Amino acid sequence: MYEEFFEMEHTPFVRNIPVDRLYRSKRIEEALGRLRYTVDNRRFSVVMADPGCGKSTLMRMFADMLPKEEYLSLYLSDSKLTPRWLYAGLLDQMGLEAKINRGESKRILQREIENVSVSQGRKVVCILDEAHLLDKETLEEFRFLLNCNFDSESPMALILVGQRELWDQKLRLQTYAAIRQRIYMKIFIDRLDASEVRGYIASHLAYAGCKMELFTSDAEEEIYKISGGIPREVNSICEKTLLYAYQEQKRLIDAHMVRFVADCEMMPTEEIINAQDVHTRCAA
Repeated sequence: MYEEFFEMEHTPFVRNIPVDRLYRSKRIEEALGRLRYTVDNRRFSVVMADPGCGKSTLMRMFADMLPKEEYLSLYLSDSKLTPRWLYAGLLDQMGLEAKINRGESKRILQREIENVSVSQGRKVVCILDEAHLLDKETLEEFRFLLNCNFDSESPMALILVGQRELWDQKLRLQTYAAIRQRIYMKIFIDRLDASEVRGYIASHLAYAGCKMELFTSDAEEEIYKISGGIPREVNSICEKTLLYAYQEQKRLIDAHMVRFVADCEMMPTEEIINAQDVHTRCAA
């Protein structure tokens, strides 16, 4: 709706931005490097972050950077995942059919992983997203995939991805000690700081093909304060502010407009209308 008004080629603050155009902070680059080490050395790592901080986006970047001829990436994201469906989901991605007996399915999976590794010369990485929602039995089964060759060598790399509660409410507890002891690396994705929020906004506007200055420095600072540095919140605030600026036919967004939009988003509809009336009278 507003793209033509701001002379944009694409909508800037959306989820389906091509991987090669996603914003990469120094901390994201460091996380990608640690994940690459995890895969190349067939380790077991855990990725954690607060909601909206880009766990799935990071994994999109990571999967994209692995050449298909050298790596086989298996990805599952299911809050209701059971051990049986864990194996069924992984085998399905490898073009194989699971058995009713999960033990047999595990053996088929292990044989195929060995085949991919030895015969094809490819490294296998299994990524389990939304892991904070899974029960202990499924997480334990994920660990069992590492048990190969009498525990002397891991057949693949394993990556658990989840919110911080994955560690705080599960993995740090004694009952999960067997899993925790196998974790080689913990990777936390922090919220963006003020300078990273500015870079994030600039990166998304560059992807959109926007040539004009849209957000003042004060507006960017206000976006940082309101969003708390959470990328998903930055997207929401920027999207709604751009829409409001378009409706008001304003081509430059300042801190007052950002705050007004943020405040209105928390109001019932009739209060928004009243607030817009007050804003119009004040601007007159």
